[in-house]
Amino acid sequence: MLWTVGYFLLGIMTPFRVALFAAILVAAPARADIVIGVAGPMTGSNAAFGEQFRRGAERAVADLNAKGGVLGQKLRLVAGDDACDPKQAVSVANDLASKGVVFVAGHYCSSSSIPASDVYAESGIVQISPASTATELTDRKLTNVFRVCGRNDDQGFLAAAYVADHFKSKRIAIVDDKSTFGKGVADQFRKGLNARAIKEVMNDSIVGGEKDYSPLVTKLKQAGADLVYFGGYHPEAGLIVRQMRAQNVRTVLMGADSMVTDEFWAITGPAGEGTLLTFGPDPRLNPPMRSWCDRSAPPVTSRRPTRSTPTPPCKPGLRRRPRHARQTWPK
Repeated sequence: MLWTVGYFLLGIMTPFRVALFAAILVAAPARADIVIGVAGPMTGSNAAFGEQFRRGAERAVADLNAKGGVLGQKLRLVAGDDACDPKQAVSVANDLASKGVVFVAGHYCSSSSIPASDVYAESGIVQISPASTATELTDRKLTNVFRVCGRNDDQGFLAAAYVADHFKSKRIAIVDDKSTFGKGVADQFRKGLNARAIKEVMNDSIVGGEKDYSPLVTKLKQAGADLVYFGGYHPEAGLIVRQMRAQNVRTVLMGADSMVTDEFWAITGPAGEGTLLTFGPDPRLNPPMRSWCDRSAPPVTSRRPTRSTPTPPCKPGLRRRPRHARQTWPK
């Protein structure tokens, strides 16, 4: 199941307008286009999410303009590519500020959102991230910074509760990729697990962007891990799963919303079956948003039904990848 930033923009349409109105009153000249931005990884290993950001934002802007825009003024969208690099994110934020942007939907990686938010705060730009889950993003009391996704402490504690209930007396390993997001969510999972009197049998970190994680697989095998909680992104998670199965290691991998993309399953193939994920509610289960999702989805070549239980609205969800299920919406 994949997300689009358009779902988030529709889901936050009321606060989006309120925040935008406030910025417009002090920043936008009369009858000029209101410039808003979307920022994320349009290139790099997380470009799939950047593409979702861009397409979703374009659709949301088109819908708003079709209804007359905001306060009688049309919206104009500009995009910025941070490639999930903190320094590039700051450059993107400065560029958007120089273009007179009053609102930014972004960024994706927490390591990008946090430094960029300082630029937005200095420039009086409203920032709403659809995906950055690091607690630090909104714990610094910046009045212009918001998010519409579960924090690391939400996902980490939810995952820990699930593991405590469903993997009793099992051996649990914890691995992160040293990123702001990955280490943050893994730390929260560890905290939640330890609070339930469960001690992990292994802690380790990897370097993102590598191709060979067989040394990690060997460690997991030696530790006898029944489940490994991975704090990181989908390219590395997919390779870890595939390489575990290649070595006949049956350890279950559990991850967070950064893995909710078809690219993860493209990497793992059938080896990904049984992977556990936490993520937000499916927008197609929310009737007011379903028609938007149907209009925005690209043509579907095949779809098999899932056997997972619908997630209650506004609560983090947890899914096990069903056998032979294939979701192709949206990409």
